[in-house]
Amino acid sequence: MPGNNSSEVEPEQQAILLVTGTSGAGKTTALHTLEDLGWEVIDNFPVRLLERLIGKSKSAGTPLAIGVDSRTRGFDPVKINDLIERLSQRDELSIGTLFVDCASSELERRYNENRRRHPMAQGRPVLDGIKAERELLEPLRSAAELVIDTTDYSTNQLQQVVRDRFQASATEEMVITVTSFGFARGMPPLADLVFDMRFLDNPHWDEALREQTGQDEAVGAYIERDEAFAPAFERIRDLLLFLIPQYREEGRSYLNIAFGCTGGRHRSVFTAERMAQVLRDEGFSPTVLHRNLATRAADQLELPRRQANR
Repeated sequence: MPGNNSSEVEPEQQAILLVTGTSGAGKTTALHTLEDLGWEVIDNFPVRLLERLIGKSKSAGTPLAIGVDSRTRGFDPVKINDLIERLSQRDELSIGTLFVDCASSELERRYNENRRRHPMAQGRPVLDGIKAERELLEPLRSAAELVIDTTDYSTNQLQQVVRDRFQASATEEMVITVTSFGFARGMPPLADLVFDMRFLDNPHWDEALREQTGQDEAVGAYIERDEAFAPAFERIRDLLLFLIPQYREEGRSYLNIAFGCTGGRHRSVFTAERMAQVLRDEGFSPTVLHRNLATRAADQLELPRRQANR
């Protein structure tokens, strides 16, 4: 599909990306980010004119992102999939679909918080509109090459994910993202490699460290005092330094390495920062993303080491 890395699209091809998704999930943010990356962007373009628009693309040029959703005039997911299938047979076009999704409960919270009307609610509760739209969009979601789940993402985090996947690059270097997260708040949907750091002593139970994070020196020193940290870190480091060249040789355009702990604020953050520095020292250029760093510490999410290992 177009976008994982612009070098994937051969010079004579026109890159076209259909961007769709559930209302409130972040489609507009994704389109704005693509525009910032140099893509030509058209939103809510009438479906009946899509083939005429794409059909006129006869040569390579600025990549084109077309936004469509349930509000678009003439919106029919099955017909859109058929159109993409037909046009994908043309050698001069490289066509893909990005679907931006989000959990229904989080969508409901966003709509209630913003006091906006869901486009398919039609006077009914927000959740009814979300369910109806999800059913309508299922054919597009099933056929999409890339699905981004924004349930646990801030706007800035979604922008970073889109930049990682679609930024233009003059080289063929693989884009590496090192992510920290909290298992208590769900797994990261785009992770390729996940390392569980919950076996380490938890700084959350030290009152002096609870409100600090893995980016603070005192928390780092606490984690490093755990005798299990150094040997585990070394083994993970050696594994990554072995695997990354293998993924690159296989033509991977991006790799997301995730470190998790319970709340996503201490152990995973420290380990992710340390590993990112190791990768920089080895000549890579990783992006670091801390998914739950800004989330407030909560005792009910955390367990002392003895309980967590039962």
